[in-house]
Amino acid sequence: MTRGSFRPKQRLTARALALTCSAFAVSTVAYTSFPTPAVAQSYSFSNVTIEGAQRISADTILSYAGIARGQAVSAGELNDAYQAVLGSGLFETVEFVPQGNTLVIRVSEYPVVSRIAIEGNRALSDDVLLPMLTTKVRRVYSPSDVEADAALITEGYETKGQLVATVTPKIIRRDNNRVDVVFEVTEGKGVEVERLSFVGNRSFSDYRLRRVLDTKQAGLLRFIIGRDTYAEERIEFDKRVLTDFYTSRGYVDFEVLNVAAEFSRERNAYFLTFNLREGLKYDFGTMTISSQVPEANVADFQRAINIRAGQTYSPTAVDNVISRMEAIATEKGIDFLRVEPRVTRNPRTQTLDIDFAMVRGPRVFIERIDIEGNATTLDRVVRRQFRVVEGDPFNPREIREAAERIRALGFFSNADVNTRQGSSDEQVVVDVDVTEQPTGSFTFGANFSVSEGANLIASFSEQNFLGRGQRLSFNFTTKLDDGNLSFNFVEPAFLGRNVAFGLAGGLSSSQPSYAEHITRRAYLSPRLTFPVSANGSLTLNYRAELSEVTEDDDYIDNGNVYPDMIQEDIDDGRMMAHSVGYSYSYDTRRSGLNPNAGFLLRFGQDYAGLLGGDVDYVKSSAEVTGEMRVWNEEVTLRATLEGGVIDADGDSRISDRYFNSSQIMRGFEPGGIGPRDSGDDELALGGNYFAVARLEAQFPLGLPEEYGLAGGVFLDYGSVWGLDDTSGIIEDSDDLHWRSVIGASVFWTTPLGPLRFNFTKALEKEDYDEEQNFDLTISTRF
Repeated sequence: MTRGSFRPKQRLTARALALTCSAFAVSTVAYTSFPTPAVAQSYSFSNVTIEGAQRISADTILSYAGIARGQAVSAGELNDAYQAVLGSGLFETVEFVPQGNTLVIRVSEYPVVSRIAIEGNRALSDDVLLPMLTTKVRRVYSPSDVEADAALITEGYETKGQLVATVTPKIIRRDNNRVDVVFEVTEGKGVEVERLSFVGNRSFSDYRLRRVLDTKQAGLLRFIIGRDTYAEERIEFDKRVLTDFYTSRGYVDFEVLNVAAEFSRERNAYFLTFNLREGLKYDFGTMTISSQVPEANVADFQRAINIRAGQTYSPTAVDNVISRMEAIATEKGIDFLRVEPRVTRNPRTQTLDIDFAMVRGPRVFIERIDIEGNATTLDRVVRRQFRVVEGDPFNPREIREAAERIRALGFFSNADVNTRQGSSDEQVVVDVDVTEQPTGSFTFGANFSVSEGANLIASFSEQNFLGRGQRLSFNFTTKLDDGNLSFNFVEPAFLGRNVAFGLAGGLSSSQPSYAEHITRRAYLSPRLTFPVSANGSLTLNYRAELSEVTEDDDYIDNGNVYPDMIQEDIDDGRMMAHSVGYSYSYDTRRSGLNPNAGFLLRFGQDYAGLLGGDVDYVKSSAEVTGEMRVWNEEVTLRATLEGGVIDADGDSRISDRYFNSSQIMRGFEPGGIGPRDSGDDELALGGNYFAVARLEAQFPLGLPEEYGLAGGVFLDYGSVWGLDDTSGIIEDSDDLHWRSVIGASVFWTTPLGPLRFNFTKALEKEDYDEEQNFDLTISTRF
């Protein structure tokens, strides 16, 4: 039996019908051959009787037969009528029986499908397979449809890499002319990708290129990894991402010549080989602007070019310049201006000179934008991805960019944006055809670190809440003795503007490992985020927080006494804080012109007390991070400079001060550096200032890529210091004392979650500091 095909028992009836038809034809011949052997037999029926029809009306059957009462028909025409009724697909059996002047048409209708079931499917759920089927409950059973559905299920398994899966339909007869359709699936074992290799790659190693592909080699954890199975659709996607990878790095002639897929001798695995032609790497040469539009002055558009000669060629950089130039044209009221990049190659210097030619495009307007396929997502969510509306001049580049924005939403598994001629030659219609996909998730998980122990996590998130493009999430984290519940809501187009409105809130009760007190908080924080440039954004926020510092009963029961500055915060009880603030960020690490380098700049301040409340302070923070990939992108270098200051009116509260963590300095326990109480417990008191410089490098360990192992080294240099009240602390512990730490890391990316092992050694420290020479962190969701 071939894969995805079947011959149900009902086909036996069809064969019986053929025999019946043949017998009828023979009897007809026998009836007509003896009287007049040389004259074709003809019939004329004054009456036609229909027998066996239940749902199908007699008139419908007669319309298929095409025989009118009193009409003379030949034997051939009678056979054609029989074939027409049988070919309608409505009947399981059909008989034409002439009885004198009466034609009796006996039919047996196909049953109605009462239930559809899929059995034996583990790799693909019913929710995935059932929508694929053309056979539906309460519709007429069709053997051809069921056969086609079996093939569709088989194809679904092929896309999952299970090429040996078979599907066998079974029909269960029920009363009242009903049937149950059951698809029995034998999945077999998925065909793995045993080896991924490349031919023709001189500039990048196999290890680097494998990281680009969505397909992965089967490794130690092949029983969990799903992307190590062979799937043709995934190979086509990999070819596209490889092309994008090379062209964004200056290889304009790159081409995937072919992908060879060979079966192993045991026929349970594939060996994939990508045959590449890299070509030469090109840099940008001379950038010029020319204009064929009289009102477009070249000097007005010079500021749009942000490409420097010698910079690695990137199509994204060219597209950005064109978008900036066309935006300037719109500002100046120049319609239908198009920018054509005219490229001149210089093979000797391996540079590309580009002349951005401004030309007059055709006078074409957008008649309308039609959106289809969005059963849940509102039209306006898709429509606001366009920077144009009906009646605006048509710009093909803007339509392509809108299509990319629609796909980037993550709401659709497929989004096709095409144009067609409208009601006249000067108008176009933009057709948007989308296929929705699930956008919500509910997960459980766990975190573990040596310093903080284990946390259980439960979270719910919906990226397209009520089809409005809004994001909603709830997170719950708990230990045995504390926990955190928070929510976050984001409306990306507040009041129809390019402004995001966010609302966050939460409840928490926490006792960090370095503290003997408990901090409880309840907060609500609305915010507005404005884009101020292609890579920059400004956020304005307000936060209302009710907090209190409370005693740990076990600590008190053991006869311990809190330091005065902690006891004062406990005695204050609940405190209300109202703060307003802003933060500015500029990030080119993902969207910059250089795919191998980028930086992050972040700065923000929060002002408490301006709107009343029990707390009065100004809290400032800043961060600068730079990243770069070197040595054919095998090694990632990262440098970070970060700091924070809290300036309180009076003594700052312990719940507001800075405490060391692995996000500040590695190699020390949480709260392990900075001001400390001089009592026996030497409790960490936190500081009003922190500053740190972190340098790190991440690199491959030379192991097979599918193991997910990488290494790293780092150097941290920083400190936490500064208190308003220095009584009762270890002498000079609030002064600025720089610490330095060197370390090595092992990164292991597993299907259960990313693991990081840190091994550290403090080079500079104080006697009262608490070191941490080893740390393990893991985060997993299931």
